[in-house]
Amino acid sequence: MNKIIECDVLVLGSGASGLATAVTASHQGLKVVVLEKSDKFGGTTARSGGWLWIPCTKEAKAWGHNDTPETVKTYLKHEGGDAYNEERVDSFLKHTSDAYDFFTQKTAVKFDMPLVFPDYHAEAPGGAQGGRSMVTRPFDAKELKSELKHLEPPLPELTIFGMMMGSGAEIRHFMRATRSFESFIYTVKRFGKHFLEVLRYGRGMVLTNGNALAGRLMKSAMDQNITVMRNTAGKELIVENGVVTGVIAQSESNAITIKAKKGVVLAAGGFPHNLELRKKYYPHAVTGKEHWSPMKETNTGDSVQLVKPLNVIQDTHLPHPAAWCPISILPRKDGSTGIMPHFIDRAKPGVIAVNKEGQRFVNEANSYHDFMQGMMKSANIGGDLTCWLICDHKTLRLYGMGSVPPQPLPIHKYLKSGYLKKGATLEELANKCGISSNGLKKSVQRYNELAKTGKDQDFGKGSKAYNRYQGDALLAPNPCLASVSEGPFYAILIRPGDIGTYAGLPVDKHSRVLNSSGQPIKGLFSVGNDATSIMGGNYPGAGITLGPALVFGYQTGLFLAKNKDNNQDLDTDVNKEVA
Repeated sequence: MNKIIECDVLVLGSGASGLATAVTASHQGLKVVVLEKSDKFGGTTARSGGWLWIPCTKEAKAWGHNDTPETVKTYLKHEGGDAYNEERVDSFLKHTSDAYDFFTQKTAVKFDMPLVFPDYHAEAPGGAQGGRSMVTRPFDAKELKSELKHLEPPLPELTIFGMMMGSGAEIRHFMRATRSFESFIYTVKRFGKHFLEVLRYGRGMVLTNGNALAGRLMKSAMDQNITVMRNTAGKELIVENGVVTGVIAQSESNAITIKAKKGVVLAAGGFPHNLELRKKYYPHAVTGKEHWSPMKETNTGDSVQLVKPLNVIQDTHLPHPAAWCPISILPRKDGSTGIMPHFIDRAKPGVIAVNKEGQRFVNEANSYHDFMQGMMKSANIGGDLTCWLICDHKTLRLYGMGSVPPQPLPIHKYLKSGYLKKGATLEELANKCGISSNGLKKSVQRYNELAKTGKDQDFGKGSKAYNRYQGDALLAPNPCLASVSEGPFYAILIRPGDIGTYAGLPVDKHSRVLNSSGQPIKGLFSVGNDATSIMGGNYPGAGITLGPALVFGYQTGLFLAKNKDNNQDLDTDVNKEVA
């Protein structure tokens, strides 16, 4: 028997964008239902670093960052190029401050802002040295009560003994634990607390990064008594007289008709695991399998399928359909495959990247998205888009690399599995990796000469603010340059990957889905990675996925509550009302 549920707003997806929409709409008095396809809530958000790019907030001003919407627009115009969408950027900037105030004042969501965290292209017009990226504050998992067991766990590759490390100041303490007494004490206390919690609760109870954001948003949803239906997927949109009025969903045992008076919001996480869409949009993924993603496996482009009968064409005008990220693959204890995103190790001094010919090809310290673009241009040899990260023994034990931890933690299992290659000499290492021996030796010799001068004249490693932020601040004159000279030497194979998709559904400034004629479909909205990114296919700074996810979730929830016919614009007074 088909079960029927009625609500005001139906949200498909329980990541940051979906829960942000749900919490905002519920706070405005609307009855909200959230569908989650899997058994776990949080989606890709729960696996992320938990950073959000939200410019022009009161918090930033309090830190002395006097940013303006005009400056931000200058930056996003530079980043977006021909794909820049001024209407949506204006909508984003109109709501950043109020969204920040709403979530931090009215919900369980809290952030911490580092004094300095530069945009990825801080030297570009409108770029900033700080005040735009913030990280989710750690969260006590006990506040989720019985829902904790349904929280999507972090990537195991980004934990140590199951412990999540905060991606801000905390990870720097871990990196410096053997060089700084303060960091050593911090690390010992943090591990001690974690192990005590494991003994008492069976797991660590300090949620950090994206796990903290997912947890805080779910706690906010719990406080609002929002219904979250897990193991329930949307299968078909209900359309009446051209208006989307609900969804036919499928749970583990029943078909369910869910009627939504105000609207349906698509927030299902994009298509990182849809092989057909990979084949279609990723030039390097001929079969779809030449690409890897650590994102939620159930993110398979469900929304793209749902809107097909409505004459909606997926937006493909962006120069890059996904947020590229180099990854490495390693075996897990349970026999599954781990996918490790390489966010910060490439910037460390003494780490270089080479292609099969043994040649450096990119500024290793650039953002993951930029690094991957360099791979696509110069590491695709014979149709095999891979490269290798290379370092010496001193560098490996000082900073770690990929999933390999720094000292004093052991590295034997990574050598045994083949994830980490080792050679007593560069020639031996090259032979084990299938790299040109002469090419590698020449590249290392040249790099070591540059390291002595502190200036990478070939690729500029360490020349940009973001490079230096991810380097080693204790090293001068260039925190990203040190020689590769003390054998044995090590290498990790790098493959193409992503941390989310950009090519989504076309939407207007109110997040209403547009048909092929550019007209909004009444009752249908899209946020998060289901909607086309406002970043123009580029990656301007830390948190440029989660920041807009939260802000557009807020804007959409507000719009649903205040616009009876889904056609009026929000005015300033209405916007301020909930802040």
